[in-house]
Amino acid sequence: MTTLSALWLPLLLSSVFVFLVSSIIHMVLPWHKGDYGTVPDQDRFMDAVRPFAIPPGDYMVPRPADMKDYKTPEFAARIARGPVMVLTVMPNAMMSMGRNFVLWFLYIMVTGLLGAYIASRALAPGADYLAVFRYVACVSFAGYALGLWQMAIWYRRGWALTAKATFDGLIYALVTAGTFGWLWPR
Repeated sequence: MTTLSALWLPLLLSSVFVFLVSSIIHMVLPWHKGDYGTVPDQDRFMDAVRPFAIPPGDYMVPRPADMKDYKTPEFAARIARGPVMVLTVMPNAMMSMGRNFVLWFLYIMVTGLLGAYIASRALAPGADYLAVFRYVACVSFAGYALGLWQMAIWYRRGWALTAKATFDGLIYALVTAGTFGWLWPR
């Protein structure tokens, strides 16, 4: 068993490395350029929904009041009439990249910390690089990628977008695991 306090350096460095790799993937490479399509005639769409002043949040349209409502012919007609949407409404302001970067870095740290915790319980100082790599990679991959699949399954998030984000998660997990394997206490 290894103490978590002995893993502060691989945790910090792997977080920095994943942050840098994710920045390259999202800002330099064209990999995610077409992730989201444009609503046809978006200005007219925005003009049509603006009067509703929908507060920021997540919504489903149409949404049944309860399971009884879900089974009614009226609700079935709403579905057939469409559109059927799951949407996220964000505040009417430019996105704060600083806030997002801080939250993303914290998420990377928590994911790395979970990998560190599992590996530290299973492995002693001086453990083989590959043993450390396997534990940290599996846990990190689960943290970075598996939760995305729920959105594709239940809310019909695009499978292509989910697959790309899952591949990103694999890259992040490999970077995290490689860093921990390299810097595991001897």
